[in-house]
Amino acid sequence: MMDGETLNSFTKTIKNFFAKTDKFLWLLTIAAVTYSILLISSMQRTSDYNYLQSQLIAIFLGYTVAIVVSMIDYERFLQAWWLLGSVGLFMLTIVLFIGINVSGTDDTAWIRLPGGFSFQPSELVKIIIIITFSKHIQILSSSEKLHTLFGMLTLIPHIAIPVLLVHMQGDDGTALVFVFIFIIMMFAGGVQLRYFTIMLLLLITCVPILWTYVLNDEHKNRFKALFDIDGNAMTNYGWQQFQGKVSIASGGLEGYGLKKGPRVASGIVPEQENDFIFTVAGEELGFIGCSLILLILLLILIKILITSIKSRDNAGRNICIGVFAMIASQTVINIGMVLGLLPVIGITLPFFSSGGTSILSVLIGIGLVQSVYTHKDTIESSGVLKHNKYKYTLNNY
Repeated sequence: MMDGETLNSFTKTIKNFFAKTDKFLWLLTIAAVTYSILLISSMQRTSDYNYLQSQLIAIFLGYTVAIVVSMIDYERFLQAWWLLGSVGLFMLTIVLFIGINVSGTDDTAWIRLPGGFSFQPSELVKIIIIITFSKHIQILSSSEKLHTLFGMLTLIPHIAIPVLLVHMQGDDGTALVFVFIFIIMMFAGGVQLRYFTIMLLLLITCVPILWTYVLNDEHKNRFKALFDIDGNAMTNYGWQQFQGKVSIASGGLEGYGLKKGPRVASGIVPEQENDFIFTVAGEELGFIGCSLILLILLLILIKILITSIKSRDNAGRNICIGVFAMIASQTVINIGMVLGLLPVIGITLPFFSSGGTSILSVLIGIGLVQSVYTHKDTIESSGVLKHNKYKYTLNNY
């Protein structure tokens, strides 16, 4: 039991902590996960598996870790880049030997945990890559090698190795997110545009090779479904996207109401609790509900960018840009594939899709952004944190 003095001290500590963090960003994430809980609880009536329970556990754990991370100066994570990188490579490698396939997927990117839960290491590796890549850019920048060909070449293995390991698991959706994090962080970090031009030309050149030797028939069919003109794809590999679009269109402006959508109740859209959670919002809450999801995500992304501008150094800015790239790329790809603009590649909608490791990863990313925000007025000298007198022009945001 806490006595009155201890309770007051604890309450004061909590107040002081949240006074230094970006409260509006916390509120936006709470709005997102609350909305997610409503959508998952609505579609829960179609399944015997308790998606809501596992999601609530993951959210609680995610916020706990995020708060702890936000209290630690992000420089500490950058200093431990070698340890974090080693752990990330170990997790991706061990999955190749003990990885399992879960329902609704065609890859083996999960590890079975006690209690019937599963864990997807590649989701947490996104956060590790953001940290290690921020450190890599910081090292190259401080040594004035970021603008050299040698510096550029050292960056490629940093992303190529995890992308290859994830591809070997069959999880090309996550591999694609890795690539977008890599590209956006390089661009924001100051890598010269000529290198992006070279990469683009190489990619265009490699398209026939990728199509012929890398993509399997299922991957090719998902691309073909986007351009199907005779409707044959609707009955096989284009079924999920077609039914998803019908569900969204059926909701109209306001939707049927939570737990009242007939198509949601029938479970006609595969993976509607996960990659296609946007269709639940479209059918039951209509255009207004879909717009609200996009608005919340847009505001979260804007707040992350503002924090990147206010960060005390380039390393903090790179971390924020990495988290921005992770959330933005997943959002664009997920919404694109649900609307039939992009092929289905198994990417969750940040904050909203059911998936314990996914929400855990996103919330830890928010914790990192909060760490940058919380410690924006301190500098580190010989391991001692001191107040930074530098005044930022955006402190009122």
